[in-house]
Amino acid sequence: MRPRKPRPKAAQFVAGVDEAGRGPLAGPLAVAAVILDPRRRIRGLDDSKKLTEARREALYAQIVERSLAWHVVLVEVEEIDRINIFQATMAGMCRAVAGLKLAAQEALVDGNQLPRELPCPGRAIVGGDALVPAISAASIIAKVTRDRLMHALDGHHPGYGFASHKGYSTPEHLAALKQLGPCPVHRRSFAPVKLLFDQGRLF
Repeated sequence: MRPRKPRPKAAQFVAGVDEAGRGPLAGPLAVAAVILDPRRRIRGLDDSKKLTEARREALYAQIVERSLAWHVVLVEVEEIDRINIFQATMAGMCRAVAGLKLAAQEALVDGNQLPRELPCPGRAIVGGDALVPAISAASIIAKVTRDRLMHALDGHHPGYGFASHKGYSTPEHLAALKQLGPCPVHRRSFAPVKLLFDQGRLF
């Protein structure tokens, strides 16, 4: 009687998780989760901040096409102001993983904090967006999604320069904020915006 061959181990669905937009004064936070397909390698994955816009867009298309699963969520300004940016990030990461069409068996999260309510076991990896391809992919998905949205918001709220600075506190943005006052997509809980509200500058 021939000995039975050992059964192959089930594939491990490991999700990389990252966000874009924690620091800006305006716009939502974007959080993405990606499960890469080991049989369809994507070359050039890296921390999205190290890549040009054109390279991010090209990699975004490949990630969407080749990954086993991906999901991106937006945490809106109202929630950020209500629960703070850290809690908004943790909540967004849980939602991104939960929204994957395949149930992740592990989540690798960029940074040093792990959300308590992840739907699977997880690990926090400092600098993971440059070290772990799945986290790099999530970083790119989140960044491209948010940048596209900020371009759109520039048309709805002209004068602030959202298309160029994406809501970050650049001198251009701060000058426009001082001149025009906050608009509905500004984060009221962030210091420069809060200061204007405290001074009585309302929408």
